[in-house]
Amino acid sequence: MLLAVCLGGCLPSAEDLQAVDYTPILGEDWATSTPEAQGLDPMLVATLYYNAARLDTIHSLLVIKDGRLIAEDYFHEGAIERKDRIQSVTKSVTGMLVGIAIDQGLLAGTSEKMLDFFPETAGQITDPRKMQITIRELLEMRSGYPSEESHEDLWAGLLSGHYVPLIEAFPLTADPGTRFQYSNLSSNWLGIIVSRESGMTLKSFAQEHLFGPLGIAPGEWGTDAEGHNNGCGDLHLTARDMAKFGQLILDGGLWNGEEIVPESWIGQSLETISEQARDNVGSLRQIGYGYQWWSATAGAHRVDFAWGHGGQVIALVDALDLVVVTTADPFWLENSGRSWRNESAQLRLVGDFVASLP
Repeated sequence: MLLAVCLGGCLPSAEDLQAVDYTPILGEDWATSTPEAQGLDPMLVATLYYNAARLDTIHSLLVIKDGRLIAEDYFHEGAIERKDRIQSVTKSVTGMLVGIAIDQGLLAGTSEKMLDFFPETAGQITDPRKMQITIRELLEMRSGYPSEESHEDLWAGLLSGHYVPLIEAFPLTADPGTRFQYSNLSSNWLGIIVSRESGMTLKSFAQEHLFGPLGIAPGEWGTDAEGHNNGCGDLHLTARDMAKFGQLILDGGLWNGEEIVPESWIGQSLETISEQARDNVGSLRQIGYGYQWWSATAGAHRVDFAWGHGGQVIALVDALDLVVVTTADPFWLENSGRSWRNESAQLRLVGDFVASLP
């Protein structure tokens, strides 16, 4: 099976690599270049695309170096205009919207208590520890709420679409601030907080303060039963739009000379708070977590990345001024060995490429 063979990286011949075409599509949204012109070995890039073409569920793969699109290709049903469901990459967008809201004075800061924004449920709280949960702990996935994937009842609650009542209904499985636990609800509550304090839907707030300045026209962004855009997922973007968002973060929040996100917020977001938050995946080692962003090492390089189910990835290598984007079948509502094998293949593809770079 090709997928199994290529997980660690295939060994193509020189002729195979010379036949690989990853020339970017010309367009007005990205300046283009070549690997050679930006100081990358074209054979390493060709190997990346050779291996990508052998994955079963990948949709797109883009490489941006020094702010220029140097490699691009689409696979299976992928296409330049396709807006993929980027799954939990949405969390990294939500995290940046929290920072923008703080910068605008809509939120006083990360030390504000979660329950201050949910007065309708604050009087129902039976676990006093919940009164101490802060915005910072929601961002860090250290609120004490469990991963919804750990029990079928928790997963059913997440799928119910009624998220505010779950602040009380879901139990804490750790004291706030003590343990990393991947909580989708934490991101949803963050999104609701920004929406309530801005008086806008999360999508409208993002369009005005993030997507609009970047020239991004987002697609669908799924909502809960009350109409709030889901902070944890369901946003649809093209691969090129994901790359714009990645380049913005890599450039410290600046786009065409305009500050979109405060540089200090990006620094906080990318700081590794939880070490070894997940097991290694291929060349991605020491996987940690900050504010809705993952971090890892790959060979000699640090990688900061947004990561969504199925293999949606925005990987940033600051030392190389490099962005790598993948989209793939999102395996919507499927948590299975099959979905993880394919998701892992995309992560390995990116990690192995970064590790191969000098």
